[in-house]
Amino acid sequence: MEEKNNIAPEMDQSEETQQEEVVEVVFAEEQTDETNQGSSSEESLEEANLAKITELEAKLEETENRYLRLQADFDNFRRRSRLDLEASAKYRAQSLVTELLPALDNFERAMQMEVDNEQAKSLQKGMEMVYQGLLTALKNEGVEQIEAVGQEFDPHRHQAVMQDNDENYGSNIVVAELQKGYILKDRVIRPSMVKVNQ
Repeated sequence: MEEKNNIAPEMDQSEETQQEEVVEVVFAEEQTDETNQGSSSEESLEEANLAKITELEAKLEETENRYLRLQADFDNFRRRSRLDLEASAKYRAQSLVTELLPALDNFERAMQMEVDNEQAKSLQKGMEMVYQGLLTALKNEGVEQIEAVGQEFDPHRHQAVMQDNDENYGSNIVVAELQKGYILKDRVIRPSMVKVNQ
């Protein structure tokens, strides 16, 4: 009987050892599962971060492009505004000159009239002084008369209303000026009305 009792405790110890080994295997498997789960969650977190970084970089690039376009538009606007301001200062007298041209034409016609008495001559002299004063004021603003007679016909400065066949002039040369033309700095206010040789 004593032998039987000795065998039973030995069996209990081997069972306990086996149980401990099973517990260790189960614990090791649980740790492996946790490690695998931890690494997969780290990978998904890293992928999410990379996606977010890519999205933010795209937004930044779009914002920079929008800023550069806006800056270019503003520079163009500023340049156009400056050019408009310079042009308005340069040609500020244009509307006044345009209004005065018919008066100058009338002065020229009045001075071409022939007068025979002293009173009319003195009146004509006074008109000529006023006319010269107007021309001087216009010249100070940059207005000049366009040269016509003897010049080659220029469609930008001359308006041909008649043609002539004069042997004294070459082809396409202005032979007569019917109405004076004026230029303000580099802009034609009114072209000269001319007769052109064929």
